[in-house]
Parts: sequence; structure tokens; C-alpha cells
Amino acid sequence: MKKILVPVDFSDHSAYAMEVAAAFAKANDAEIILLHMLGLSPSLLNKDESQEVAEAVFFMKLAEKRFKEFEARKFLEGLHVTELVFNYKDFKEINNLAQEHGADLIVMGSHGSSGLSEIFVGSNTEKVVRSSEIPVCVVKHQLSDFKIDRVVFACDFKTDNIMAYRRAMRFFQTIGADVDLVYVNLPGDRFRSTTHINKMANEFLDIADFEAPLTADEIVYLSGYTVEQAIFDYADYIAADALAIPTHGRKGLAHFFNGSIGEDLANHSKLPVITFKI
Repeated sequence: MKKILVPVDFSDHSAYAMEVAAAFAKANDAEIILLHMLGLSPSLLNKDESQEVAEAVFFMKLAEKRFKEFEARKFLEGLHVTELVFNYKDFKEINNLAQEHGADLIVMGSHGSSGLSEIFVGSNTEKVVRSSEIPVCVVKHQLSDFKIDRVVFACDFKTDNIMAYRRAMRFFQTIGADVDLVYVNLPGDRFRSTTHINKMANEFLDIADFEAPLTADEIVYLSGYTVEQAIFDYADYIAADALAIPTHGRKGLAHFFNGSIGEDLANHSKLPVITFKI
């Protein structure tokens, strides 16, 4: 990992993301690229009138000032930090900017407060997740002294998840994290017998053919009323440092979740979530 892109709006939540990015950067000797989108309209930038030009210059100067204040944080000391300002506010463009600057990871804050589905679905975060070709780490709370030693990766073992699985395993291998690969068995139409799940898992792992292969015996099989609840409960049980899930570029994350969870459980989950595109 050489470069980490962090979209910032100078809010507390983007500061939380920046702190997690700093932990990744320190552990991997990586550069942090702070991206701020001004949200200036094309019509404003294309006008010659002095008032409109002055307004654009004002916002750019303000961004520079806020960058300096934002970067004066102890956890950034000794790190290589680059500032990047984008005139328009288009979250779908973040993937292009990440590729243009050679980023290996995007870390961004989320204001979501009611579980995984509400963090992602219909938000600016989902726009980034759906379009990003590189992993996206979504941070919901402040995580001082953050590090990833153990992560829970949820997978349904459908063949369209193979690329996401490979990307995830390669990513976590690079940063030296242990992965608990989990399958959540749900009631109703989606319930699968042990024989069926084992067959799916073995076929999936054979096709995936990762260089450090897992076996079906190493997979953690969970049962729960929702995917979220099962993942949260297991992550809490093993004291995981992060959650990881595959996501579909066209469908986003809405298809991954089933049902809803209570407020207490949602507030209990303070782990970052890392997504890998299918």
C-alpha cells in the first residue's frame, strides 16, 4: 500500500477517517492524499464577472486555510500528506481521482447511525463504494490507536464474489491481518443445509484458488435473523478490528442486507467497514 485517498469536508467524521488513514499510513509507510471538493458550479467557474471570480477565489483560499488547521493534528506528524482540491462536488468522480493518483485505498467518514444498511444505502458513501475499483474503508466513529489485526469478511460463496474475495485476501495479506471468513445462514427461503453450504464453499474456494488458500473447515458458519446482526455479534465475540464485505457496482449494497436491527445493536458497532467491489 503506497497511497491512501481521504475525502474530507473538515467535519468531525472526516477527521475520524483521517485518523484511521494515518494508522494505515504509519503501518505501511504510505502517503495520505486529502481530497476536498469545493462544490463550485461550472457556471460560476466559467464566468468572467469579477464578483463570481472573487467568490471562487474566496472558497479556494478558505479551503487552503482549513487544510492547514485540519492537518495540525498530532496523529499526522511525520507522515507524507498531500492536498488535493476538486472544484465540483461529484462523489462518483472519486474513483477516477483515486486511479489518477495511484491510490490503493479510500478511507472516508460516514454520518450514518442506524446500522450498516443506513450507513451505505442512498448516501454519498454508497456513491463512492459503488464506483470504486479499490477498497473503501468507511469509518463511523473516532478510533484512536487503530490497527487491524483481525477482520471479519462476510461472503455468500456465489461465484460473482470471487474477485472481491481475491482482492480482500490480497489486501489483508499485504497489511498482515488475519481474516475470519464467515457465512451467515438466514431463516426462510435463504436457509441452507450444512451439506449445501459446505459444497458451495468448497467449489468457491477451488475456483478462487488464492495463493494462501483457506479450506471449508476454516470457514465460520453463523446463523442469524439478519446478516448484520450475525456479523456484529460474531465480530464482538472475537474482538475483531474491522468488518469487510463484497459490494456490487450496479446494485450497491442494498441487496446485501436483510431486515433491520435495533438501535442498541447499531450503536454498539463502532468498527470500520471495508468494501471490495465484485
